[in-house]
Amino acid sequence: MSGRIEFHSRSETETLDLGRELAARLGGGGVVYLSGDLGVGKTTLVRGLLRALGFSGRVKSPSYGLIESYRIDGLDIHHLDLYRLGHGEEIRYLGLEDLLGEHSLLLIEWPERGEGWLPAADWQITIDDRNRGTRRILLEPAPGRSGD
Repeated sequence: MSGRIEFHSRSETETLDLGRELAARLGGGGVVYLSGDLGVGKTTLVRGLLRALGFSGRVKSPSYGLIESYRIDGLDIHHLDLYRLGHGEEIRYLGLEDLLGEHSLLLIEWPERGEGWLPAADWQITIDDRNRGTRRILLEPAPGRSGD
């Protein structure tokens, strides 16, 4: 896959379906930044992705615990929500270096809260709901990545 791809979602079901579609692209691991305002569907998108990869348990927002981890078919998936961080330096205490590996996928909500302290992203997903009723979801390789 190369370049950016734009999707549109008009419902939670469509956002879940998009997460399922993205699983084929992101299921090999890497670091993904998820940006967008509160309530736009970042965790819903992650839920769809996890379901497509085979996880059938409860998928909850990591807002309070900061990290929710899943192991699916040899892939370690870590869903982070950095909204509550006061300063990016707090990331040092999360042990991110222990989460990174050849067979890991980091899905990081609110990456701007950890700017300068996070591993470089392979992909950036931006969700925008300014057009009432329709969410615009943009998937693009991070700067310097080819998006293969």
